[in-house]
Amino acid sequence: MTQDFSIVHLLLNASWVVQAVVLLLMGVSITSWTAIFRKLISLKRVHALNDEFEREFWSGTSLNELFASAAKNAKLSGPMERIFASGMREYQKLRERRINDSSALMDGARRAMRASYQREMDAIESNLSLLASVGSVSPYVGLFGTVWGIMHAFTGLAGMQQVTLAKVAPGIAEALVATAIGLFAAIPAVLAYNRFSRDIDRVSIKLETFIEEFSNILQRNVSATTLAH
Repeated sequence: MTQDFSIVHLLLNASWVVQAVVLLLMGVSITSWTAIFRKLISLKRVHALNDEFEREFWSGTSLNELFASAAKNAKLSGPMERIFASGMREYQKLRERRINDSSALMDGARRAMRASYQREMDAIESNLSLLASVGSVSPYVGLFGTVWGIMHAFTGLAGMQQVTLAKVAPGIAEALVATAIGLFAAIPAVLAYNRFSRDIDRVSIKLETFIEEFSNILQRNVSATTLAH
């Protein structure tokens, strides 16, 4: 009679350690895929909001109007708009205190934007460490299940006088399932981590470029105000 080598049958007849490893890896895989889909949606939203604000910023709208709009829609704004709002808010506070020193004004605005930039990047990079951990650890967890399963299979054969391939194969096959599921969990996590890292690097460069461009605009405004007085 032919033996059933389906994955479900192999797992049902595997040792409890292998079953525990497989359940753990399946849970990790589900968590990883959930994080991947959430990150895809969040990065798509970040790109869309940044592009929308950048178009509005360079459309000729006054800084005061942009700041009023950013303050009104703070919960729905994107990272670039929030960085702009933090720099503009600090700039206006310093101007209200009658501080006219250009270096003090610019340093204050830059510090505020840098602090906001760091908060935004921390939020954007969330769950990346999870994907990195899944990608690096899952194959070893699966390998542990495989090693244990093979040890269990050979231990069960120790008392037999005649060992054939038909008797060894089921135990080894069920053990190798753990490695396969470990790779199934790790490969998408590694690919997603690399993809998201590249996307986040592009977002970071774009935000840093905006900070420098907006700082130059504020610097020109400060210089123009100083000359007017």
